[in-house]
Amino acid sequence: MAKEIKLVKSLIGRKKDQIATANSLGLKKVGDVSVQPENEATLGKIQKISHLVEVTEA
Repeated sequence: MAKEIKLVKSLIGRKKDQIATANSLGLKKVGDVSVQPENEATLGKIQKISHLVEVTEA
């Protein structure tokens, strides 16, 4: 399966590692949507910025 990830909160004022995690998922601006494979690496990234994103099944 795949996960659809949408950035719903701004990255302004966030820690550098959280911004880097969002960028690695292809999320740069509020409203950006990315479809990622459901694997351990992706789930770890989602967990790190879970307060900034909405996740649904793609």
